[in-house]
Amino acid sequence: MAPPRARPSRWTWPAVALLALVVGAASGVGGAALWNHYDDDSRPSYTTIGALGSTTVSQAPIKPGDASVVAVADALLPSTVQIQAEYQGKENGATGSGFVLDAKGDIVTNNHVVADAAKDDGPIWVVDTDGRRTKATVVGRSPVYDLAVISAPNAKGLKPASLGAAKALRVGEQVVAIGSPLGLSSTVTSGIVSALDRPVTTGDTADDTSYINAVQTDAAINPGNSGGPLVNLLGQVVGVNSAIATTGGIQDEAGSIGVGFAIPIEQVRTTAAQILATGQARYPVIGAKVQTADQSGDGAEISSVDDGTPAAKAGLEKGDIVTSVDGQRVTDGIGLIVAIRTHQPGEKVTFTVNHAGKDHQVRITLGGQVG
Repeated sequence: MAPPRARPSRWTWPAVALLALVVGAASGVGGAALWNHYDDDSRPSYTTIGALGSTTVSQAPIKPGDASVVAVADALLPSTVQIQAEYQGKENGATGSGFVLDAKGDIVTNNHVVADAAKDDGPIWVVDTDGRRTKATVVGRSPVYDLAVISAPNAKGLKPASLGAAKALRVGEQVVAIGSPLGLSSTVTSGIVSALDRPVTTGDTADDTSYINAVQTDAAINPGNSGGPLVNLLGQVVGVNSAIATTGGIQDEAGSIGVGFAIPIEQVRTTAAQILATGQARYPVIGAKVQTADQSGDGAEISSVDDGTPAAKAGLEKGDIVTSVDGQRVTDGIGLIVAIRTHQPGEKVTFTVNHAGKDHQVRITLGGQVG
């Protein structure tokens, strides 16, 4: 969701021109999660590992027997902020949301909420649930993942949110979205998980295009919800609300039609950890381009392969059709991109490729770029 009075929430159907196959990580040492299922009448428990440090929280604030939307609101509202940022030279021209990542005052939001202010060195403010307004600065941004970390160390009373696991979600379970839709701070909406691993393309230009292996929800999400948390009933953040679908594609004044998308928290962990460590985020590349306009469902067609790249070294050629990645079926170019986003630069992945009518498997070591 993008800010009111600024650019809109961005959703595009995957029918665009050729796009470089550059994709990012949703797991790995940056911040993975392990979970175990209880009996059928209980929810998963989580143990977090990774590089975010001891100032983050993973313990669920709500016990399974106490789970409710009311309990989630009580637990998460103190951890959710409104973000006001300069946009096109206008102070507070962009309004979005964010959640507190750690005890140091680091806050996660969408890149598109703060990108304009960051480029112009414009002011960014965070507003807590009690209306206190504090100046914030950008720690780092990732346009590729549409994520950013900002810092407000002087803010008082901010409470780190508990981080959960999107991979433990099940279709149909209840979730809660919190943020500042249409500038209305501390707004809580609820719904269900409508789908998982939904390939979504967001962005208005090639420079800010993001690919999300998204959690889809029917919780009401509107412009201004951008960067706010999607939360399970144990009070753990499972995603960052980032985009909505509209009946007419991209619309400046789009509202919720019950089809919203969140970046899985596993990706947020990885990207946030990289930004906090280095000020930058990295994403995998294979050095090929893929046709994203093809909707045949037969796979992802390779349009070109650059010399000396991981794709070239693995033997990929123009016209090859990739039908799966590590056993996960791929139906089109967007699906291939988001499938690779579950990996880190340097990891090895297995492609199933149809070449000249015959299927075979290739191993590719993913390269990496900053973005």
